[in-house]
Amino acid sequence: MVETRLEKDSLGTRELPAAALYGINTLRGIENFPLTGRTIGSVPDLVWAMAAVKMAAARANQEIGALPEDRARAIYDACEEVQAGKHNMHLLIDVFEGSGGTSLNMNFNEVIANLASQRLGGPLGDGALVNPNDDVNLGQSTNDVAPTALKLAVFRASEAMTANVLRLAEAFAQKKEKYAGLLRLGRTCLQDAQPMALGQAFGGYEAVLRRHAQHLSDLRQDFLVVPLGGTAIGTGFGARAGYKDAVFRHLSGIVGIEVKPAADPFDGMQNLDVCARMSAELRNTANTLWKIANDLIILSSGPLGGIGEITLPAVQAGSSIMPGKVNPVIPMAVCQAAMAITGNDAAIALACQQGLLEINHYELLVCDRMLDSIALLTRSTAVFLDRCVRSLVGNEEQSWQNLLASSALATALVPRLGYAKVSGIVQTALAEHRPFLEVAVKQGLLQQEYVRSALYQAAVDPTGKTV
Repeated sequence: MVETRLEKDSLGTRELPAAALYGINTLRGIENFPLTGRTIGSVPDLVWAMAAVKMAAARANQEIGALPEDRARAIYDACEEVQAGKHNMHLLIDVFEGSGGTSLNMNFNEVIANLASQRLGGPLGDGALVNPNDDVNLGQSTNDVAPTALKLAVFRASEAMTANVLRLAEAFAQKKEKYAGLLRLGRTCLQDAQPMALGQAFGGYEAVLRRHAQHLSDLRQDFLVVPLGGTAIGTGFGARAGYKDAVFRHLSGIVGIEVKPAADPFDGMQNLDVCARMSAELRNTANTLWKIANDLIILSSGPLGGIGEITLPAVQAGSSIMPGKVNPVIPMAVCQAAMAITGNDAAIALACQQGLLEINHYELLVCDRMLDSIALLTRSTAVFLDRCVRSLVGNEEQSWQNLLASSALATALVPRLGYAKVSGIVQTALAEHRPFLEVAVKQGLLQQEYVRSALYQAAVDPTGKTV
């Protein structure tokens, strides 16, 4: 039989497991919000950030004389254990809790208070030595703690993401150099267009990914501006003199980089527009990966009945019934991640616009969906790079045959033969279902040996370097 203890709040008395580090507020939250089945303890960056805020508050309150040294030390030490993930099994509030963050905040307050109480020789649950509200939450409100932790969690989680986007850009830069001289058929609206180099396509991918990495890096810095110290609505009521300056100094030391207060605390409490902007850029970056992945799917199609101008690495069998079939599973997985990120952005946009008066009540949805998008983008870029892009191969012979069989050569010949004459060759080739090159050679308008130099000329700029 499991041993229990009793705890009381304004709504009555409840029975909890005797060894539970959480308390009655957490228990009510567990019962009220069984929504996703995922707990805040399963989100390590949020756990780290919430613990960092509580650590900074304990140090600040000790510094200004609001907390005795032994109590502040016990709280700080307890926060270190929580931050390290040692007590995630007691952080049981659902990530979609509907209390505007109160259940989240109280779950941490209760766990930290009980750990600190144990350190000072007290029992679990009575709050006499270390109280969840009066000590752990001193100088704070859910309304300034939760959005502060959200922003710090996003900042922490997004570091590897921006690095991965840059790594993928660099891989395409290497492919750009490797295939600078491999001619292929450029296509617009999925129709034959003009000759180009395969390296030029890869250069386009590199450029857009570098741009996304820069935007993500710039936006990431905005998450170091937080509303901590505003307490419930931005007035700072409930925090003692000197607390705000002290808590930001200590928080910056814990995070390892300067964390700044919002210039207008009421703005900092009310608005999550920075989250909407970051989410939009996550979606934009994912959409670019989606486009690149689709391009690779198309270019690798076949191998005999499609375009076949590149070969993607075979990472698994493609069919349970068709022997030897290999599918572009990595690009398809990247597309799937991008679809999910796009959906997350829609949810985040709705949540950010639904703030009411002095706070936004839906910040946990914003936090959960944004961290999910960051994780998807971080992992999908890594998989795309390591399992696909790094080992893809350009197929020179197939690319050359596709180019020669098309009318793309027509554009390259306009400077030499004139638009009207080239148009006539194209029309004849289409009418007779013959390659453009065959018609042009038969009519004596073109020599076979001129073809490659003409195509190269069309695919490079006047300096002779690939565009």
